[in-house]
Amino acid sequence: MTDLRALVLVCTLKPSPSDSSSSLLGTQVLRALEQQGVRGEVVRVVDHDVRFGVTTDEGDGDEWPQIREKMLAADILVLATPIWMGQPSSVAKMVLERLDAELSETDDEGRMLTFGKVAVVAVVGNEDGAHHVSAECFQALNDVGFTIPANGVTYWVGEAMQATDYQDVSPTPEKTESTTQTVATNAAHLARLLQEANYPAG
Repeated sequence: MTDLRALVLVCTLKPSPSDSSSSLLGTQVLRALEQQGVRGEVVRVVDHDVRFGVTTDEGDGDEWPQIREKMLAADILVLATPIWMGQPSSVAKMVLERLDAELSETDDEGRMLTFGKVAVVAVVGNEDGAHHVSAECFQALNDVGFTIPANGVTYWVGEAMQATDYQDVSPTPEKTESTTQTVATNAAHLARLLQEANYPAG
C-alpha cells in the first residue's frame, strides 16, 4: 500500500481548547482515512497567526507558510468548516484566498504544486446550506489545482433555528458516519491513482 498523508484544516471560529463540531467531523474524516492507510494531522487554523492575503507569505510573522508546508507534504487536504449565515466560515474563506497563491507556483514541468493532490470537504451547521458551502469550496479548491473525488463531502446539519450542535449528537448519525467512510475511501483511492500517474505537463 502506497504511503499517503493527509492534512485536515479545521476552519472553526473557536480557538483551542474550545469544543468544535468542525474539528470533530474533520477528525472523524482523518480517522476514516487512517483505516485506508493514510497518516495525517489536524490543524485548527485560528490557533495560528494566519494573515489575510493572496501570497504564499504575507510576512511580519505570518504563520501560513508553516501550514502551507504541511499542505504541500500531504496528498489529501480536508477542509472542515461550519456554516455561518449560509456560507463557509470566514476562516475557510481566508484559507481559500491564501491558496489562490498556488496558481502561480509551479514545478519544473509547469504544473501547479497542487496537481496530484486530492481535496474533500466536511461541513457542519445548525441550518441548511451544506450543499451551497461545499459547492463554494469545491470550486475554489479545484480552481487552485486540487482534484475532487466522487462524493467528496460529508456533512451534518441540524434542525433549522435550533441550538443542537453536531458535537452534541450521540451516537454519530449513521448517514453522516457512512458518508464519511465513503469520502475517505474515495479520497484515498484517487490519491493513490494520482500518486502513480500525475497529470501531464501542460
